Amino acid sequence: MSNKAARNLFIFGSLFFFVIFLGLTVDTMNQIDGRAPEITKEVDAGKMVWQKYDCIGCHNILGNGSYFAPDMTTVVARKPSGYLKKFLMDPRGVNPKAAMPKLGITSQEADQLVSFLTWISQINTNGWPPKPILAVAAGVGGKPQSRGQQIYQEQSCSACHTINGIGGTSGPDLTRVGASGKDAAWHLKHLKDPHSVVPTSAMPAYDGVPEADLKELAAYLVTLK
Repeated sequence: MSNKAARNLFIFGSLFFFVIFLGLTVDTMNQIDGRAPEITKEVDAGKMVWQKYDCIGCHNILGNGSYFAPDMTTVVARKPSGYLKKFLMDPRGVNPKAAMPKLGITSQEADQLVSFLTWISQINTNGWPPKPILAVAAGVGGKPQSRGQQIYQEQSCSACHTINGIGGTSGPDLTRVGASGKDAAWHLKHLKDPHSVVPTSAMPAYDGVPEADLKELAAYLVTLK
């Protein structure tokens, strides 16, 4: 290739990709306002709380931050807001094995931080971060799932609880919960109003779920032995 041809290739190639870059930039700017909900005063205050306690030093949101602790981009989709508030205020009071220390976050600050994290979770990130691949905790080996098992998955119970090593660790391991001696009536009451049977529970009430579904879930829990 001659020097002239090489020069033309460099010049026109650079111009070509520069035009593509400009086009992508304009397209992004036209779409960016529709990718996130409106920023409210609570969201703004929550961002200040996030910065005040240097949460980004351990956590990651939208690809920014550290990976020492869990990614918080979609945490509100995995954990109920009531649980998050209690955990933020007293992590080891909710989960004794938590690595996060008690930072002195107030009730108001916790509410504001949850608002900020809720806003973050509503940003259209084109599916990032990807959802973790969780094997189904029951119904393996070709066996059909019971209705209780289906409800367990539908209500995302595995986000906090573990069965046979699969699931989250924020709540108690349910692998052998059926061997605890508690009957289906106790589990039903616990699902509807956790504090009525376990005053220190961080689990939110599932009173909005149809009682027929809660009964099926309670019946399933009793079988876990």
